[in-house]
Amino acid sequence: MAGTLTSEQNDPRSLIEQGAITWRQILVIGLCVLLNGLDGFDVLSISFASPGISADWGVDRAALGIILSMELIGMSVGSIALGLAADKIGRRPVMVASLLVMAIGMAAAAMSTDILMLATIRFLTGIGIGGMLATTSAVVAEASSAKFRSAAIAIMAAGYPLGAIVGGSIASDLLVDGTWRDIFWLGAGMTIIFLPPILLIVPESFEITIRRNAPSDALAKVNKALRKLGHAAVETVSPVVAAAKADRTGLFTGPMRRVTILLILAYFFHMTTFYFILKWIPKIVVDMGFEPSSAGGVLVWANIGGIAGSLLFSFLTTKLPLRPLMVGVFLLSFGLVTLFGMTGEGLDALQRSAAIAGFFTNAGVVGLYALIAASYPPHLRAGGTGVVIGVGRGGAALGPVIAGFLFASNYGLPIVAVIMGLGSVIAAIAILGLKRNAAAAPV
Repeated sequence: MAGTLTSEQNDPRSLIEQGAITWRQILVIGLCVLLNGLDGFDVLSISFASPGISADWGVDRAALGIILSMELIGMSVGSIALGLAADKIGRRPVMVASLLVMAIGMAAAAMSTDILMLATIRFLTGIGIGGMLATTSAVVAEASSAKFRSAAIAIMAAGYPLGAIVGGSIASDLLVDGTWRDIFWLGAGMTIIFLPPILLIVPESFEITIRRNAPSDALAKVNKALRKLGHAAVETVSPVVAAAKADRTGLFTGPMRRVTILLILAYFFHMTTFYFILKWIPKIVVDMGFEPSSAGGVLVWANIGGIAGSLLFSFLTTKLPLRPLMVGVFLLSFGLVTLFGMTGEGLDALQRSAAIAGFFTNAGVVGLYALIAASYPPHLRAGGTGVVIGVGRGGAALGPVIAGFLFASNYGLPIVAVIMGLGSVIAAIAILGLKRNAAAAPV
């Protein structure tokens, strides 16, 4: 059962939250940054591949929008199911399982023979990506000191555009002499090499360890995890106090109901804006007459802007209240996505406007991850993250689909960009509705 440790003296969480952050904690956070980068490339691999897929199989824009959304639908399922599983059976086994699903899915996509097969594979791959995303957020929150938790999660989220930049740059080179299938082979190879570091570096949640083991076994495993984080062992650990059923299912009960619903709304609608930019840039640029490798370069610039926005936002979280900061970022996101839609057809201008739009859209995502982690107590954190991200991923899935149908209905890019940018405005309104709660950090 979920719960909290009874004695602060023997609570290893207090050693992490109140103590100085160690280099081993930084190592765990750094690995999660890279894993989030892997998620970023795996999700966007279909975007880099989309011009080639469309050309090879004669896929129109409306159908392509659906294909671009399939792993996002899978991510919704994976975030909810595997996020809740991570609160029950542990972070490490869910991370390993998610990684294996991702690696197999990327290899299978490279060997797909038709649209239906590719769509099914991308859906299944998305389940693994969603599970990894929900779990790494919880791991970073639990490996960070209380003072730097929001900044650590924001830095972790910066891994997403970092993966798209590095992987996308390689993918653009592959497309010069290769095919879209090479992008998925690259993703499969990049994914599997992360299995040993997860097993060696990532500690299990203290609370889950104590809950699932006899006292003597729990003490040994907790101290092993503490050593992984660079902290001294404890002599005893206090048992986990059984939580009431209302606590265990507290995402939609009491004061947490309002928090969960508003976070879902904010995440859902901002994702429609965020994934419009990330999923459609290559196809938009190719339709303007540029080569697929050049289109990939514009998407790389969108992610360069994204990582800059992530890092600046992580710094600002240590200086400014999180909630009003996020509202401002969401409103700027709407403005810059609209500006991207009005950009001329020159490649340099497209790169600049994509980078600026990526700066603010990705900063909004970073802020949401930080706010989600701050809004839930430890026994609800992975499950809460998974539910918010999972349900909210409906917006991620809808974004490319809606844009595809708008394009297919002969709406021009300026109008489509305004419509898709409105998701960030709705997210800002939802964040304004949040109130401080007992579980949350100051926002």
